[in-house]
Amino acid sequence: MLRRLGVSLLIGLSGQAAPAGSPALGQPVTAEDLSRLAISVFPDGAGLPPGRGTATDGQALFQTKCAGCHGLRGSGGSADELAGGAHGLRGEPPDKTVGTYWPYATTLFDYIRRAMPADAPRSLSDDEVYALTAYVLSLNGIVDSAASLDAPTLTKVTMPNRDGFIRIDAR
Repeated sequence: MLRRLGVSLLIGLSGQAAPAGSPALGQPVTAEDLSRLAISVFPDGAGLPPGRGTATDGQALFQTKCAGCHGLRGSGGSADELAGGAHGLRGEPPDKTVGTYWPYATTLFDYIRRAMPADAPRSLSDDEVYALTAYVLSLNGIVDSAASLDAPTLTKVTMPNRDGFIRIDAR
C-alpha cells in the first residue's frame, strides 16, 4: 500500500495521470506552485527577496500581528520569548531569545516569512517581514530602534551568538 501511494505521489508531482487503481490523491504541481515554495533564506543572505522595512513600522505590525502570542515587547506571552532574557544561555533554565540564541539575522527573517503569524503563515509581505525582523532585532538591542533593513543591510547584522554554533553544511 505504501509503495503504491509513493508511486502515486511521484506520478502526481510529475503531472502525469495516476495509474488505474491508485488513490488519485492531490493534483499536479506546476512550476508556479514550486516557485512559491522556493523561499529559503540562507545564513549568507542567499534567497533574500527585494524589499525594505523599518523597526518603527515593525513595531506597529508587531502590536497587531504578534503581541497576542509573544507579549507587547517580545516576552510575557504564551509563545516563545523573543526578547528580554534575564540571564542568557548560561542561566538555569537558559533564556533562548533571538538575541541570546539565534546565530544569524537572516534565519529570523526566514522563520518569520515562512511561519508567522502562526494563524496565517506566509501572509506577510516581504516588506512586512523586513520590518518585523528589524523590530525584533531592535528589541534585543542588536540594531537601533530606527533601523531600516533590506537584503544588503540584513546580511551585515552580526548576532551575539553567531559563533555559538558549529556550521556543518557544505554550502
